[in-house]
Amino acid sequence: MKHDNQVVFVTGAGQGMGQAVVQHFAAEGARVAAVDINLEAAQATAAACGDNVIGLACDVSDSSSVKDAMAEVETQFGRLDVVVNNAGIGSVDAFLDTPDENWQRVIGVNLTGTFLCCREGARLMQKNGGGVIINVSSSAVMSGEGPSHYCASKAGVIGLTRSIARELASSGIRVNTLVPGPTNTPMMADIPDDWMEQMVAAIPLGRMCEPEEVARVASFLATDDASFITGQNIAVNGGMVFI
Repeated sequence: MKHDNQVVFVTGAGQGMGQAVVQHFAAEGARVAAVDINLEAAQATAAACGDNVIGLACDVSDSSSVKDAMAEVETQFGRLDVVVNNAGIGSVDAFLDTPDENWQRVIGVNLTGTFLCCREGARLMQKNGGGVIINVSSSAVMSGEGPSHYCASKAGVIGLTRSIARELASSGIRVNTLVPGPTNTPMMADIPDDWMEQMVAAIPLGRMCEPEEVARVASFLATDDASFITGQNIAVNGGMVFI
């Protein structure tokens, strides 16, 4: 069991990649907090994974909500070893027609939410002498294929990872970024068909990624097999872009 005795905090756990990450870590022996803004979805993920998984509601864009969720993890499990910042949203807006509120909402969840969970997670990890943070960006950062707010927020995640990987290394905390390409998740349902066809056509392996493929790479980064990897972008995109 690769993750025996680890406590893992996964955001966006109610569906898609986050749900797959929770399932994978739980199956490998971890105790997991499945975190989502939708409490029912988080609890459904937890219920399907057994007694070592709890479902928590958390708005990652709200500092108080993140602090409360982290406090609950410490109460329930006594420690924190891994954070997977998967929560993300998008909005199909042409740049010139992007409303201010859509820009702020996407940046708030994708970038500010990642920052808040990294900060509070690292504070808790320092009590245990270290841990692992895994942030989720997107191949759209390199290709530019996506709405401006989404690309900007996911580019910010990569910059955040690089900065805090240097700062937190002395605390025994490793920080890396997963960079998936188009992945078979409910979020992709909002993408127009012509965009989807173009994206799949640009993937050398000829298909979208499956959520479990991302979960397996997250699992690797959280083990001692990746003990000398920090500050890196790990592409899981079928060769769509090279980092």
